[in-house]
Amino acid sequence: MDVIGAGFGRTGTRSLKAALELLGFGPCYHMASVIAEPRRVGQWLEVGEGRSADWDMIFEGHRSAADFPASAYWRELAAHYPKAKIILTVRDPGRWYDSARETIFRRPIEAATPKPWWRRLVTRLIAWRVPDFALFPQMLRTTVYDRVFDGKVADREHCLEVFRRHVAEVTAEIPAERLLVFECKEGWEPLCRFLGVPVPDVPFPQANERAAFHGKRPGRALRLIVRGR
Repeated sequence: MDVIGAGFGRTGTRSLKAALELLGFGPCYHMASVIAEPRRVGQWLEVGEGRSADWDMIFEGHRSAADFPASAYWRELAAHYPKAKIILTVRDPGRWYDSARETIFRRPIEAATPKPWWRRLVTRLIAWRVPDFALFPQMLRTTVYDRVFDGKVADREHCLEVFRRHVAEVTAEIPAERLLVFECKEGWEPLCRFLGVPVPDVPFPQANERAAFHGKRPGRALRLIVRGR
């Protein structure tokens, strides 16, 4: 592992993933990797429940990692891969929470709300066709919602405090020469300088994560039901 992303989901982690892969630090492990290969859900559930943490097995074949659930274990990964550089993606905390609430926090926040019949049917079909993916909500709860946010993802002020504390802890604990605090809007220069690679002759990736998140959900559900993966 050459690069570890310590930034929370919704801080430009998909753009960072694309950038790292363009720079030759790929494949980059991301929550998208877990969704694309449901067998990985069980691996992270074991980590979240304290049964196993075989980092080399989990990240086999990857040169970098970004986004949850990996970033929730930044301390463990930084210690396990002592030569890896750490990138802490950041953004305005308020805008981060607004984005997270509409996307990655939406499922637990809406959990108490009765679901329409068709959503209940889709959930049951996915659980039948892809049993590994049926554990996805439980995995997220143990590795992210409870571990990082104390289960209080609907509490804006609490989450903002967690976000600010996370930034402070990463910057305090990781040596300056090993750490880059990075906003994707800064572009290639600071990232390439930190990684010691040339600036590529292409625009810095700018993924519209919020739109992509909602746009991919129906197709992902259909693919899981039809193909069973």
